[in-house]
Amino acid sequence: MTAFFATPNSLHSSDSVLDVLKPFAIAALLSLGNVTLASAEAPIRNYHGIGVEVIGTGSPLIMIPGLNSAADTWRETCAALQPEVQCHLLQLPGFAGQPAVANDAFLDTMRDRVLAYVDELGLRSPVVIGHSLGGLLALKMALKSPQAFSRLIIVDSLPFFPAAQNPAATVASVTPMADGMRQGMQAADDESFFRNAQAALAGMSRSPERVKTLGEWGRASDRATTTQALYELMTTDVRAAIKDIHTPTLVLGAWAAYAQYGSTRESTEAIFRSQYAALDGVRIEMSDSGYHFLMWDDPQWLQSQVRAFLQADTVTGK
Repeated sequence: MTAFFATPNSLHSSDSVLDVLKPFAIAALLSLGNVTLASAEAPIRNYHGIGVEVIGTGSPLIMIPGLNSAADTWRETCAALQPEVQCHLLQLPGFAGQPAVANDAFLDTMRDRVLAYVDELGLRSPVVIGHSLGGLLALKMALKSPQAFSRLIIVDSLPFFPAAQNPAATVASVTPMADGMRQGMQAADDESFFRNAQAALAGMSRSPERVKTLGEWGRASDRATTTQALYELMTTDVRAAIKDIHTPTLVLGAWAAYAQYGSTRESTEAIFRSQYAALDGVRIEMSDSGYHFLMWDDPQWLQSQVRAFLQADTVTGK
C-alpha cells in the first residue's frame, strides 16, 4: 500500500488531477526497489519480458515487487531466508529499467505470464510473496489458478486501493478520476512529473538512503507502463472475489508513516480487516514501525513473520 491515509479527502471528485496524483498516484509511482538489480550469484533470465533471478535450492518462493519497483526490493529478505527457500526474484517489465512490453491490460498480462512461468518450470507448491502492486497481482493469480500456490504473503497491499481512504468508493465512481489521472500523467512534462513524484517519497521508507535510491529509480521506469499499471490498481476491486481463495494467506501491513495524519495502528488495521473480510482464515499482522517498504524498515519483524508462516503446519486466524 502507499500513502493513502495521508490526506483523507484526496479522492474527492472536486480535486484536480495533480492534487490526486500527489498523495495517491505518485506515492505508488515511486514504490521502487534498491539500486542494483543484477547479482553475481545468479544470471538474470528474461521470461516474456519479466526478468527472473533464481537464488538458492530450497522450497520455491516467487518474490514480486511493486509498482516501478526493482527486484532488489526482496534481495535482503531472500538472503535472510536461506537456505530454506529458492528465491525467484521477478522484475516486471517497464519498471526500474526493465524494458517495457506492449499490452493493454498490465495486471492480467503479468498474472498470466507469472502463472505460465510457474507451470513451465514445474515448480511444486511454490509460495508467492508480493509487495504493493505485487500483492494485488498475487491475489489475482490465486483467483485464476487456485492450486498454483501453497501460500500467499501479501505485503502492504489491499484488494481495492481507493477504498483505503473512501470506503464508499467503487470501480464506477473511481474510474473517471483514474482516467483523468492517467491522461494527466501521460501529458505532464518531465519537470512537473518528477517534481510531483519527488514530493511523495518521504512516506515510502524511514531511511534517507533508501529514499534517495527511490528518486534515482523513479526516472528509470517507462511512463506508459506506470500510468497503465496505476490506472489498473485504482480500478481493480477483488474484495468480494477473494472469498474463492482457499490458499493460506498472511497479510503484513504498515501504518507508522500515516501517524502524523491522525491514523493509528488500530484504525489502519481496521481498514485491512474490512478489505480482507471475505478471505476466510486470513492472518493479518501490523508492523509497529515500518513504512511502506516493510522489508527495509522492519526487516527482522518481516523476516520472522514470513519464516514462521512458511514453517507453520496450519494457518488460522482473522
